[in-house]
Amino acid sequence: MNTINRVLLVSDAFVKLADALVGEYDMLDVLHTLVEQSVLLLDAEAAGLLLADENGVLQVLASTSEESQLVEILQSKAGVGPCVDAFRNGTVVTIDDIASAAGARYPDFQDAALSQGFRSVHAIPMRFRPHTIGALNLFRTTTGSLTIEDAAIGQALADVATISILHERTTRENAVVNEQLQRALNSRVLIEQAKGVIAQRSQLNMNDAFNRLRSYARAHNESMHESAGKIVSNTVKL
Repeated sequence: MNTINRVLLVSDAFVKLADALVGEYDMLDVLHTLVEQSVLLLDAEAAGLLLADENGVLQVLASTSEESQLVEILQSKAGVGPCVDAFRNGTVVTIDDIASAAGARYPDFQDAALSQGFRSVHAIPMRFRPHTIGALNLFRTTTGSLTIEDAAIGQALADVATISILHERTTRENAVVNEQLQRALNSRVLIEQAKGVIAQRSQLNMNDAFNRLRSYARAHNESMHESAGKIVSNTVKL
């Protein structure tokens, strides 16, 4: 990729994130934009994102594939993994070779990641000043680490998303932040149900079912939570 094209893609990624933040934005849409742009821009084949709920427990809120989602769910349930450590310590965790380096620290993560074809991972904390709200995982199917440039762009994307969530109007009161995150977590459950309904009806895989739901929500100018509710209640059939 030449320098000019790279600059244009990076610029476009931040424009897309900014566009997703207009008005009463849908947090899940923002987070899915973040993971999608991370994979588009960086040397990674998949991305997943974990956010902490009101009890500080990490929950999977966005992923670019079913494979990365499975690995993220394992980390959140076990409470162990590079993404968990990135969240807890507020620092980047990089594993250049999961097969040889992750066994001692994260044996369950190692098994899950390798079974899904991932060979290295770069976990970025979603942190702004004292607030650490989650972590972004970048999965690669080859060994090695991200370049300094890719790591910096990944951190910048995560920072923009973090700042948007911890916007000035919500950071004034922690209860408001927790309420917003909890709404997103509740929405995720309904969206997973809707994905299942769409996948079964239309014989689609879960990724395509999600994209169909997301496109419907955008086309009808409503949140994915609202669209998912219509699907689950059979008000709308996709």
